[in-house]
Amino acid sequence: MPLWSLTLIAVGVSADAFAVSLGKGLHMRRLNLRNAIIIALTFGIFQAVMPFLGWLLGTQVSQFIYQVDHWIAFGLLAIVGGKMLWEAFHESDTEKDSDTLRVRELLVLALATSIDALAVGISFAFLSVDIVPAVILIGVTTAVLSFIGVLIGHRAGIRFKKPAEIAGGLVLIVIGVKILLDHLLA
Repeated sequence: MPLWSLTLIAVGVSADAFAVSLGKGLHMRRLNLRNAIIIALTFGIFQAVMPFLGWLLGTQVSQFIYQVDHWIAFGLLAIVGGKMLWEAFHESDTEKDSDTLRVRELLVLALATSIDALAVGISFAFLSVDIVPAVILIGVTTAVLSFIGVLIGHRAGIRFKKPAEIAGGLVLIVIGVKILLDHLLA
């Protein structure tokens, strides 16, 4: 898979973490760089580990479904992208302003925003993607975007949350369509 495709996937799966980071930044009374770094690292680590776990799972079953793997990759990316689009238009934010960073809440948010990366990891197994550079790229991209999200959220508010989720969802769907077309037209 070309680097530009992996980069777009990394940005796409990072969109949820970016959006949540915007929200966390929005609700900080004072900008706390330590908390911004903790949020970024937590999201980055979860986003890197989940596609690796998905890849491990996918490599175990890929030999049995190789004839339809492109359909599975397309389906997973389309579902994850569609879910992101749905959430962009049907989400409510009831979080209160606080400078407190709760570990349990952060871990739940990191897990929730990285479930889509698990599905992407499964599709990586079907596409024979070199997993180590892919998960490093996803983890670093997520960490950087999450840190930026906290900073922007603190400064500018939540107005970028919806566009980030929409862009991320569309990117994943387009890449899924490209994978499907590449296999069907080959």
